[in-house]
Amino acid sequence: MEKISLYKNWLTLISNPVSLAAVGGVLILILVLVKVSKVKITTRMITHIGLALALATILHMFKITELPQGGSVTLGSMAPIIFMGLVYGPEIGLLTGLLFGIINLIIGPFIVHPVQVLFDYPLAFMALGCSGFLRKNKYIATVVCVLGRFICHYISGIVFFAEFAGDTSPYIYSLVYNGSFLAVEGLICLVIIGVLPINRIISAISPEKM
Repeated sequence: MEKISLYKNWLTLISNPVSLAAVGGVLILILVLVKVSKVKITTRMITHIGLALALATILHMFKITELPQGGSVTLGSMAPIIFMGLVYGPEIGLLTGLLFGIINLIIGPFIVHPVQVLFDYPLAFMALGCSGFLRKNKYIATVVCVLGRFICHYISGIVFFAEFAGDTSPYIYSLVYNGSFLAVEGLICLVIIGVLPINRIISAISPEKM
């Protein structure tokens, strides 16, 4: 059953090559930014990115609830991406978020327009990597990252999912729809960030010690 589902997802992506091209463009852009910023990507860093993506993907599969037009409450799948930004800074955080967005697009694509794909997948999850800009306070960083992802989904909801609002204002519909699952998901991530000894882990694997 899982193989059949993934096969259908691939067909959905292939049938919308413009969306794939748009995502590819964002990937090239972030790689260029990493190159220009002179961030040295080490083997250890690549390993940590891979582990973060694997953990985020696994946590994303355990869904507490799932909404009909996309979006779900998981077991804190955003936390590993936020963590990468806290450890390595915004460039690697954005790259990890972008890759996780592409993984989500492959696993469960919900495509109505190429621009919508950008807002709901790469841009939304890249926002989680912005924790690298707020490394001094992990709680504020988490809240800002979740808010950043919400803004991406909120804009997408207003522009591309207004038809599902019915008689309700698209602005209110998108606010309630996206806020409902991201508020819970954000709280779960805050708990994870709060319980784990993040500062000790960051100190142990910080780039300066590599």
